[in-house]
Amino acid sequence: MTAIPQTSRRAHALRNIGTVVCALLLYYCVPIGSDFATTWPARILTLIAFVAGVIGLAWLGYRRITQYIAAMEDTTRRIDGLLLVVSVVVVFFALFYYILDDRGTNQFDGIDTRTDALYYTVSTLATVGYGDVHAVGQAARIASMVQIVFDLVVLGTLITVLTTSVTRRLELVRQQKPGASN
Repeated sequence: MTAIPQTSRRAHALRNIGTVVCALLLYYCVPIGSDFATTWPARILTLIAFVAGVIGLAWLGYRRITQYIAAMEDTTRRIDGLLLVVSVVVVFFALFYYILDDRGTNQFDGIDTRTDALYYTVSTLATVGYGDVHAVGQAARIASMVQIVFDLVVLGTLITVLTTSVTRRLELVRQQKPGASN
């Protein structure tokens, strides 16, 4: 087995950090009704940050797809792709939950800010569910169930990718041992 070069590790880490930063820029800066900036300079900065998040995620998505196609067997690239998908989906669900609550529909107990919606989304993704924020309306419960199903699929995929990688590495080690039978 060959070691991953230091520059590759740095690039990998920077791509993953970039994914999270762009997702958070998009999430916190998407212009939504009641909390959209009131002054023009603040609105312009918010829109610039939002566009930067969208462009950054689109570029990172394009790069991840082309890299994955070039090396489909590379576990690192598969996990990076899953991180990108999870980041985008977390932003989508958090925005949906926030907008649902912002409309005054009383679908959630405990969502007052974007951070509350993001917290609920991440705690649902992590299957923690502390109970301090929870769905009380039917629309919120349906959306939460959809997210839970998605989360289970992603966790299953991640486990499959990791176990496949470990199995391949163990097989390579077994084949490299002297006297190993095929």
